[in-house]
Amino acid sequence: MKTFENRLEGNSYPGRGIIIGMTPDGRNIVQVYWIMGRSENSRNRVFEYNGTTLRTRAFDESKLTDPSLVIYNAMKVCKDVHIVTNGDQTDTVQDFIEAGESFKEALDTREFEPDEPNFTPRISGIAFLNAMVYKLSVLKTIDNDKKQGQRNYFEYSRFIKGIGHCITTYMGDGNPLPSFEGEPFEVELLDDIDANAGKFWDMLDDENKVSLAVKFIDVSTKEISMRILNKNKEA
Repeated sequence: MKTFENRLEGNSYPGRGIIIGMTPDGRNIVQVYWIMGRSENSRNRVFEYNGTTLRTRAFDESKLTDPSLVIYNAMKVCKDVHIVTNGDQTDTVQDFIEAGESFKEALDTREFEPDEPNFTPRISGIAFLNAMVYKLSVLKTIDNDKKQGQRNYFEYSRFIKGIGHCITTYMGDGNPLPSFEGEPFEVELLDDIDANAGKFWDMLDDENKVSLAVKFIDVSTKEISMRILNKNKEA
């Protein structure tokens, strides 16, 4: 768990992050997703949830300059499969799952984001309620070389009570930004949804954090609970 704290606390820019795991009591599957930003366009966002889909939207529409990589569906549900990603590949994964194809087959059609020179990794996760397994993926370059793509897939054969696995887009700040390296790292999860939201929100750099969402899926009833923290507040 200390590894996770070292990766986040004191790290000014881990970028976007995904966590998938289970509460200590085993009652809920947990998905966490957050966004950060350095530019005005990236910081001008909030999360909104309509009961099935979590998406980003511009906080101030008049300041939105380029929606292509900042406005997207971040969490969706289809066929008892819960999807979370940092971009429009959420919709790609949903389309493939609905067609009876796999998470990997969906992401094999995608690659890192075209935001040169960073070439931000596409990070994605999926939780299967019926099989009680989950998967994570990082699509990135090698050393920010757009000619050298790398696809990483991580599969977990079961949920472990109180444990989640986390991936982020970056290792820290820089120019260009250094892509995530290594395997997903373990994080400690809590039984209370608000406690989880507060814990991870407080770990993120105060200047660069933008929004965070925590999703609980009740293992028995499949009922969904969502908590959202937005740095930008409506008047």
